[in-house]
Amino acid sequence: MTNPASLDGYCIGLMSGTSLDGIDAALLWCQHDSIRFIDALALPMPPALRTALLELCDTKRPSFIELAQAEHAFCTVQAEAVTQILRRNALAHTDILALSSHGQTIEHQPEAEPPFTYQLDNPHLLSELTGCRTVSDFRRRDVAAGGQGAPLAPAFHRAVFSDESRWRVALNLGGFANITVLPPSGEGPVCGFDTGPANVLMDAWHHCHRQHPFDAHGRWARTGNIDDALLATLMSDPFFKRRPPKSTGREYFNQNWLDSHLKPFSIAPNDVQATLLELTARTIAEAIYDQIPAHAHPLASVIPCGGGAHNTFLLNRLAAHLNPIELCECEALGWSPDWLEACAFAWLAWQRLNHRPGNLPEVTGAKGPRVLGTVTAPQF
Repeated sequence: MTNPASLDGYCIGLMSGTSLDGIDAALLWCQHDSIRFIDALALPMPPALRTALLELCDTKRPSFIELAQAEHAFCTVQAEAVTQILRRNALAHTDILALSSHGQTIEHQPEAEPPFTYQLDNPHLLSELTGCRTVSDFRRRDVAAGGQGAPLAPAFHRAVFSDESRWRVALNLGGFANITVLPPSGEGPVCGFDTGPANVLMDAWHHCHRQHPFDAHGRWARTGNIDDALLATLMSDPFFKRRPPKSTGREYFNQNWLDSHLKPFSIAPNDVQATLLELTARTIAEAIYDQIPAHAHPLASVIPCGGGAHNTFLLNRLAAHLNPIELCECEALGWSPDWLEACAFAWLAWQRLNHRPGNLPEVTGAKGPRVLGTVTAPQF
């Protein structure tokens, strides 16, 4: 970020992750020599919309009307998030350089034939509703170039978290877990990939047995015992042993996946929850240890972000498996763990308007750097 002639200004990032709990909106000031967080907010996903999106994620035959209705409702919630953050900061839509819409991932199959990734979105409607220039459809250009289309946050992580003298790992704990391994200067390229489930299986199991969307602070998991045999069965899935680049989603790790592994067992529900939490902690720790040389462990740090960063029991298990690599609070580095992914997409929109690459080919496996995103112009 050294181009003094860059197009600078306010950018808003909109993010709805695989947990489907709401829309995050983050407001940044982006310029050639700094990225500054201004504000952020979250709007809960309306229950009917969440149900519709989950059904679209699970069905193999979506109808056009179902897609159109969900898309319209989704963009209406996104527009309300934009309206609220503008009002809260006394800004007009004309003050915004770019609005970034990630869209809602419905299906992600970068290794299918042909490879594809589909994010439900309507940037034209969003631009009409907000009056803002909108950047959307970030992932498909990377997939077209032979990449996974994910994760895309590592380029942002490199911009805000890199340390010249020590290893750092940005760890996103959303529905799925992904890591960005940031080596110090001269010790190799950035590495990033999905490690597997973070909250997606725990949330589904908790909702099924406790009628609540998530296990706050891992309290229910803490009441259970880890079943070693089940854990070994879950960890035997070949995804965990695959070398990066790799990414995944609900189309792979879902309730059906869990049920198929549970069939030979008769285990108390809270023990299953404890085992799922351990699966998340163990697979993340093993992935990190696989990327950081042993001599660097005492000075390395892992920065948890995303909803799972509030799960204290999960963080305790992570700390136990990662030792001597330490956990470092995101706030200590000037960023909130709740808004980091929305911030990343705000920054990616700024990259797009300045014709700079948004992907890291060494992370996604694309043939080379690519400028990501499609621009929908406002009507002014």
